[in-house]
Amino acid sequence: MSQEEIPVVIVGGSLVGLTTAMLLGWHGIPSLAVERHAGTAIHARAGHFQLGTTEMLRQVGLEDTVREASLRTYHPTGGIVSVESLAGEERATYVKELNEGVEGFSPARRVFVNQDALEPILRERATELGASVVNRTEAVGIEEDADGATVTLRDLDTGGERTVRARYVVAADGNRSPTRARLGVAMDGHRDLSRSITIYFRADCAPLLRDRNQGVIYVHNDALRGFFRLDRTLGTGFLVINSVGEDVTRPEAVSVSEGMTEERAHALLQAAIGTPDIPAEILQIVHWRAEATVATRMRVGRVFLAGDAAHVVPPNGGFGGNMGILDARNLGWKLAAVLSGEAGPALLDTYEEERLPLARLVVEQAYNRYATRVVPERGTDDVQPFVDDLTIEIGLVARSRAVVDDGEEDAGALHLPPAETRGRPGTRAPHVALGPDRSTLDLCGRSFVLLRPAGAGANGWAPPGVEVHAIEADGFADAYGISAQGASLVRPDGVVGWRSRGPFDRGELESALASILARDYATAAA
Repeated sequence: MSQEEIPVVIVGGSLVGLTTAMLLGWHGIPSLAVERHAGTAIHARAGHFQLGTTEMLRQVGLEDTVREASLRTYHPTGGIVSVESLAGEERATYVKELNEGVEGFSPARRVFVNQDALEPILRERATELGASVVNRTEAVGIEEDADGATVTLRDLDTGGERTVRARYVVAADGNRSPTRARLGVAMDGHRDLSRSITIYFRADCAPLLRDRNQGVIYVHNDALRGFFRLDRTLGTGFLVINSVGEDVTRPEAVSVSEGMTEERAHALLQAAIGTPDIPAEILQIVHWRAEATVATRMRVGRVFLAGDAAHVVPPNGGFGGNMGILDARNLGWKLAAVLSGEAGPALLDTYEEERLPLARLVVEQAYNRYATRVVPERGTDDVQPFVDDLTIEIGLVARSRAVVDDGEEDAGALHLPPAETRGRPGTRAPHVALGPDRSTLDLCGRSFVLLRPAGAGANGWAPPGVEVHAIEADGFADAYGISAQGASLVRPDGVVGWRSRGPFDRGELESALASILARDYATAAA
């Protein structure tokens, strides 16, 4: 066997693995992503990308490219509604317009873009930034020691094996993660919600939808429960079916995929369209299980779980892909800081500290949307209270040793309304407009940044690795919860790590940065 060395091996080269590779490259760290499939995604899969994702894409220079890909396929202002069928009456409106309420909170916008269109964009950017991506290759073993991990890779075409030495491993190998299984990490939550199918089809639905603001269209009738996603031509798309029959309380109602034939699928598709006057051609039927579960751990030694390997959700709410991308955004800069020697290895403990409680929260919110929108008759007693989408996107609160608390009394809340975060440590840095299509968020993303009101004094000084920006925009100090003499220290992932509401000295800032970077903790071997 031959052996090579790379700082990080990423097991899985799909959405989350490619994002991780890209962000490591963005921070100057080479990586190797291995993917068992022959290329990037061939199905739409994740398609609703929220502000945490689009803000990250903006910072790495992909916002316009992704928006163009979105516009080629979907209408930019689609909403989320429920109908009896495409030909039938509208039952409910969940979201009037995809970006309703976003203006003023972010310089970016949510987008509908299929995963099969997004992944090639991420892969190209990742390789531009120094990552290697290898297909038809799987990781068949990971052996750790005091200095790193030896990963055994198998070429699925030749059967040949080789080993790679890495400092750390990221497992982004999907909901059936072999890596997670080998590590013995269990999953908790709501299992076997349904044995669902996705029908990819071709049908001219335009006559039924010309006057309807379509984005995601839930279908609720006596034949089935599920939802449509149609491209902007209204001629192709897919239908997800989570239950069949009028009485969804029956166990067999949610066992959709069992014994499914193309003839039966075609009948269900026609029932969802709602008229026999529009013929439909089935292109493919994909079988899958809906669940809302989260791993009991997100780190085992030198291996970190990310994306579906760490949490699995039903598609309702569009949280799955976004959660995985936020995993990558949280982990990428931390791995880079440790590998470059800027931070102590204990910083990596904060990945699980921060992401696992938030993963549990968001998994429960996905379950809320599945239970209340798709099969409410099956019971909602175990459903946690609804948290609005904007709060889930930009109102979550990270709590760990990489956040210096400043005494806000919020009883350990994991989410706050975005209008109320006001730059408190652990929350996403607020958007403040700095001019046409320019935001305080555009100053963040690659390094730590210290944001201060213009005229606060000592604006040019900062510890190594910290950029200082004097902000002249009206409302900046109030948005960040500081005085004219205060400052906010924003981490590379856009989270406020520390702030001083009033005057501070050099020692306070240096101490805060050292604390965030785990320089003052006893650490194990790097």
